[in-house]
Amino acid sequence: MSKIDPTARIADGAVIGAGTEIGPYCIIGPNVVIGANCKLIGHVQVTAQTTIGDGCTIYPFASLGTPPQSLSYRGELTQLRIGAGCTIRESVTMNAGTVGGGGVTSVGERGYFMNCSHVGHDCHVGNDVIFATSATLGGHCEIGDFVFIGGLSAVHQFTRIGAQVMVGGVCGVRDDIIPFGLVNGQYAVLEGLNLIGMKRRKFTKQRLATVRAFYQKLFHGPGTFAERLEAARPLAGKDPAIAEILDFIGKGKRPLCLPAIAK
Repeated sequence: MSKIDPTARIADGAVIGAGTEIGPYCIIGPNVVIGANCKLIGHVQVTAQTTIGDGCTIYPFASLGTPPQSLSYRGELTQLRIGAGCTIRESVTMNAGTVGGGGVTSVGERGYFMNCSHVGHDCHVGNDVIFATSATLGGHCEIGDFVFIGGLSAVHQFTRIGAQVMVGGVCGVRDDIIPFGLVNGQYAVLEGLNLIGMKRRKFTKQRLATVRAFYQKLFHGPGTFAERLEAARPLAGKDPAIAEILDFIGKGKRPLCLPAIAK
């Protein structure tokens, strides 16, 4: 059975999964579905059409499914979807989507969101991400799996961040970041590959060498970046990571985050 503190307010229509604990002074809206074996420690607000997967732990003063911070919003009932196994720390905010953006903000499984981090409306966040303290997404961002965003970093609206990227602390991210990239700086620049993350994902020495050689040719070879990109396209078959990077670049509609000296 669920365990609900008598001070919590659960609206009619809300669904609370088996084994879930709702702590003191939580407020749960009528269109909310919370999975099994979750723990809302206290003072948590969940509203809109929000779905929370099994086994999530949510800390005090988190606010989930609140209206999108968009001037286009007119009070429509839109969605926030949070996957299983997430840890959402103190004062995290995640906004529901907008009608114009598809109506859904989504967060994958096993994410770890440190205190005061923010997921803006219509963002789509992958699995196994880590958002450090006060990491912030503007609206409509796309974040791949295993991404780490450093503390106090902010990602501009509509920006894409590929899988296994590491964003350093206190970065302003204005451009799309290729999968496996490592970025740093007041306004983020590409410093190389996230080799630590790649090793943790079991990349062999041979694979690392292959992808690093591709990276050097693409970003530091002779000619302009456009020329190097065209020359690199046949290399997609050498490694799945290379194919993923090239596919990511090919689908982009915004500027790409480049090394400081790239042309």
